[in-house]
Amino acid sequence: MTRLLVVEDDETIGETLASSLRGHGYEVDWRRGGRPALDAAVATAFDLVLLDLGLPDLDGTEVCRRLRAAQPGAVVVILTARTAEMDVVVGLEAGADDYLTKPVRLAELHARIRAHLRRGAPVATAPTPVGDLVIDRSGRRVTVFGRELALRAKEFDLLARLAAEPGVAIRRDTLMTDVWDAQWFGSTKTLDVHVAALRRRLAEVSDGARVPQIVTLRGHGYRLEPPAAG
Repeated sequence: MTRLLVVEDDETIGETLASSLRGHGYEVDWRRGGRPALDAAVATAFDLVLLDLGLPDLDGTEVCRRLRAAQPGAVVVILTARTAEMDVVVGLEAGADDYLTKPVRLAELHARIRAHLRRGAPVATAPTPVGDLVIDRSGRRVTVFGRELALRAKEFDLLARLAAEPGVAIRRDTLMTDVWDAQWFGSTKTLDVHVAALRRRLAEVSDGARVPQIVTLRGHGYRLEPPAAG
């Protein structure tokens, strides 16, 4: 059974979320603070975490960082009342895969959760080399000369999508549709944050290796530029 961790201190919201998610067949662990959530993350492997930022004991972004370290394979979705663009950026850079603002429609939330869990399922296909970078979709691994890059779930999905069409310009809305959800709601800022993170990861292994670059196409989207032959 799919395990979800709900981190929410508001009794009404937490009860509503936990009840609705259990009604959809998920196993739900509801924690009302950051420290109890981290204790749960150490003891149990979760497939997805719903995380509020306004927690009574720890700052939500710090909880997000620690959750990411404790559960590198889990999808982390921030669900918060904070709507400022800087809060979105900080939350995503802390390790979240998605950022939703309250109030959120339960139908939208369930659609987004299903999309995240579906995207996380392994796909049987041969590893894809792009220069010295090798993307193994079945194993959800990216390596350069055998060295594995530590990528978050959506970073992997985004890189794999770009690598599916190297050298091709891909629109922003296409990337949002293919990587996040068939019907994306809200800002596409999450795409830019994940691209920036991927660029940092690629830069870390670029010394002496032929790795692709992610090129920004203003007003359009992005292109994965393969390294020059040589």
